[in-house]
Amino acid sequence: MIGYDDFARVDIRVGTVLSAAPNVAARKPALVLEVDFGPETGRRRPSVQLAELYRPEDLIGRQVAAVVNFPPRQIAKVVSEVLVLGFPDARGRVVLVDVERPVPNGGKLF
Repeated sequence: MIGYDDFARVDIRVGTVLSAAPNVAARKPALVLEVDFGPETGRRRPSVQLAELYRPEDLIGRQVAAVVNFPPRQIAKVVSEVLVLGFPDARGRVVLVDVERPVPNGGKLF
């Protein structure tokens, strides 16, 4: 069990995907996104293992949830700046956490 203070330290924000392209250097099929998290957090680039279920053009304009306060991580030749959230399906492919209706970019999960 963790306390609410532990949970509150994880900064999960919503953002809109502005662009998506294959991360050709990644070992597993991945995409590099540019996501707008609003004025406080700004635009960030994650590398995400979504290429099996999502086409780049289908992600543009979609809102995603991401942890924005983890340190950057090198994935192939891309510095991934946030962790976009998803769940594995029955075959282990990543399914994005869905934002049920539009909300302002930068909104914090609580």
